Amino acid sequence: MTRRAALLGGLGLALAGCASGYRGPGRDVTIAAGEPGGFYLAFAEVLAAEVSRAEPLLRCAAVPTEASVANVELVRDGKADLGLVLADVAQSALTGAAPFPSPVPLRALGRVYENYLQLVVRAADGLAGLPSLAGRAVSLGANGSGAAQLGERVFGAAGVRVQAQHLQLADAVAALAGGTIDALLWSGGVPTPALADLNRRTPLALLPLNTVIPQLRAAHGPVYEPVQVPADAYRGVGALATIGVANLLVCSPALPDDVAAAVVRVLAGRAADLVPAQAVGTQFLDVRTLIGTRPVPLQAGAAETYRALHG
Repeated sequence: MTRRAALLGGLGLALAGCASGYRGPGRDVTIAAGEPGGFYLAFAEVLAAEVSRAEPLLRCAAVPTEASVANVELVRDGKADLGLVLADVAQSALTGAAPFPSPVPLRALGRVYENYLQLVVRAADGLAGLPSLAGRAVSLGANGSGAAQLGERVFGAAGVRVQAQHLQLADAVAALAGGTIDALLWSGGVPTPALADLNRRTPLALLPLNTVIPQLRAAHGPVYEPVQVPADAYRGVGALATIGVANLLVCSPALPDDVAAAVVRVLAGRAADLVPAQAVGTQFLDVRTLIGTRPVPLQAGAAETYRALHG
């Protein structure tokens, strides 16, 4: 175990001694999350409830959005205090790379979850691998989502041209069930509730995506990593190699340090309670990796709180 892991491993124990009567800062806090039926919004709702419970003067609420790109824009424009953002989208924002016209200063409160890129098809179609989708209708994710950006990179790296559409999750699920598209791309936790529900009605398969990771890392750096979708995360779907991207909780540099500190205390001290019910057993928030927010630097109040909590 690394020194950092050892220090952070005792985070929960250190928090046990915190005074239960702490009241902290008072204000509204908005978390820009994701689409209904997805993991982002489910997690943000749980986090908002736990923050409000732990910090009675912080009135915290999660709001549905089109996800990563939209969340960066909301935080940038002061329309949200916090946002859930994929690390590759955050990297583009920091550098002013497309789709952002200029650099966006961001800070992070923590690395909260691993996102799994899921390329979903109907099991009955017998499709296998990215090349099998050449010329077919594929939803790459809603405009403003991290999946949309990564989807373009994935198919570009594979040299596969598709009839790209940009549907929100609910519309993409309906289109896949109805046969008007052949695949949908989704980036989120496993299982994603809307996909699990669809799988009960229309058996699904996932296509492996790990073969393009070397090209993605060569072009965009180590924000992409190989991960495994666990066996039976979706009923009847076996373990599958795909692309993982860290999910960061970000803010603008203007977020007050005391608000950042209050949220970090919840992330670190209530990690076991921050798993949406549908993801228990397949996802967890690991306190040992909370500070691993590269490429986004930790917010000053967050960094100070992590130092205080683990000495």
